[in-house]
Amino acid sequence: MDKSSDNKGKYTLIASILSSVLIVILFAGLAVMVNRTRVVPLYSQVDIIAGMVFVFVLTMIVSASIWPEIIEKRLR
Repeated sequence: MDKSSDNKGKYTLIASILSSVLIVILFAGLAVMVNRTRVVPLYSQVDIIAGMVFVFVLTMIVSASIWPEIIEKRLR
C-alpha cells in the first residue's frame, strides 16, 4: 500500500466521523428543543439517545460512500 492511499483512508475516516457527529449534534439539539417547547415531553431521554445512535450509524454508512470520492478529488 502506498502512502497516498493510506492517507486517503485516514482522511475519509476522519471526515465520516466528523460529519456524523455534527449531524448527531444537530439531531439531539432539535429533539431537545422540541421537548422543551411542549408541556408534555414528546420524547423520552431513551428515545433521544436511541435516535442519536441510529442517526450516527446511518450517517456513517452514507458518508462512508460519499467522502472517499470527494477526498480523492482533493488529493489530486
